[in-house]
Amino acid sequence: MGFAIKCLVPLLWLGSILVQAQNENRTPFRHVVVVFQENRTPDNLFHGLLTWPGINPANYDIATFAVNSKGQAVTLEPVPLGVPYDLSHAHGAFVSMYDGGKMDGADKIPCTGTCPTNPQFKYVDNSQHVLDPYLMLAANYGWGNVMFQTNQGPSFPAHQFIFGGTSARSAEEDRQGIFIAENPGAPTGANYDPGNDTGCLAPVHEFNSLIGLNPNGSETRLVNDPLGTLCFSHPTMANLLNDRGVSWKYYAPATVNPGGRNPGGSIWTAPNSIREICEPNESYTECLGHQWATNVDLKPADVFKDIADCRLADVTWVIPDGRNSDHPGSPLGTGGPSWVASIVNAVGTATTCEKGKGYWSDTAIIITWDDWGGWYDHVAPPVLEGPQGHYQYGFRVPLIVVSAYTPKAYVNNVRHDFGSILRFIEFTFDIPEGALSFADARASGDLQAFFNFQDPIRKFESIKSPLDANFFVKDTRRPEPPDND
Repeated sequence: MGFAIKCLVPLLWLGSILVQAQNENRTPFRHVVVVFQENRTPDNLFHGLLTWPGINPANYDIATFAVNSKGQAVTLEPVPLGVPYDLSHAHGAFVSMYDGGKMDGADKIPCTGTCPTNPQFKYVDNSQHVLDPYLMLAANYGWGNVMFQTNQGPSFPAHQFIFGGTSARSAEEDRQGIFIAENPGAPTGANYDPGNDTGCLAPVHEFNSLIGLNPNGSETRLVNDPLGTLCFSHPTMANLLNDRGVSWKYYAPATVNPGGRNPGGSIWTAPNSIREICEPNESYTECLGHQWATNVDLKPADVFKDIADCRLADVTWVIPDGRNSDHPGSPLGTGGPSWVASIVNAVGTATTCEKGKGYWSDTAIIITWDDWGGWYDHVAPPVLEGPQGHYQYGFRVPLIVVSAYTPKAYVNNVRHDFGSILRFIEFTFDIPEGALSFADARASGDLQAFFNFQDPIRKFESIKSPLDANFFVKDTRRPEPPDND
């Protein structure tokens, strides 16, 4: 055993060197950073592009009015980034708003909290410049007009798709179009938040919903009894990267329930639902796997330390906590634009790494949002052919692509989804595109058009933001989950 371990280390090292050599022939990228924010549409969050200086607003497909279920025109009205209400983004809310492709049912989406008139028909007001970092990134780099979330539902399945290409429990169920469709729920009277204890660490009697079993499109409740029922087993992007000797890291917030359960079970930590990564203990209360210990970091701000210490993984997923997630339910949740800008700035200014070459010239940063959050958007998603079509695709979400090779104010009009991001990772690291046979195989694009490797490398210019990496590293605010549904 000792001999095998000693041999394995140089083999992994050699594999990494070979991958890097192959990459240089295909693309200059050695790092891909996926920044995953929460619950917004282009019409809601990027209305400011219509008045942003230096760009042609006609290139950006952003609506200023909507149509409700009564056929009435509704003008989109401004609200702050942080508002004291939340809109449903369950699969049922998708069905209501989609309305068979007419996109006129947003007013039927339930609202909780202090809800104004027409709460779904709003856009984020930028009169106080809170969105400037986002708008600057979109205007200075690449913007996708036709980016859809892969799933027709909320955060939990979305995070499974961005990491593993499916929210199915197995490869066979993905082939049949049987998906986990919702965020988890807890039985009445339960003393825990199912959003903070799920996946392989879900308590007994927690439940989720399967879609694709019933011909009428209704959902079937899946109860976590026995323990481990909500612990899935199928390949993910991590498998493909591991096989190539490509390093990966998944940063996501840890939350602890009042009962004091071990952290790591949140719906935003996609690897915790994969048995082969979590490797849960016998009581399903803790992940013990080597991949979990090595590649999952439950303090998102550690990404700044790792970049500064020149330890940026080849592929990185970054999930914020609620203070920086753009989730609309909290009036104080306004740190998202600074959070994202600080990640970009950290990559762009890490000039001492890689023997002084720095990360900027060999890193692609993909910024997108996990679901539409119940906000109105005017673009109807296409219906995917085959058994997966009843759950793919969901509504539009913003997409920003940042790199030294992305032309300024580039606008892409090719249809993309989370599978496109997985295809881009596969392309970058010389993995056959669609190798998972999940959303990566069903995607129609791989983001390559966002990069022009023939142009000179763009000099990095920092994105101005009120808060910087130092603030997030030293942040003393109480951590919150990215979404409070």
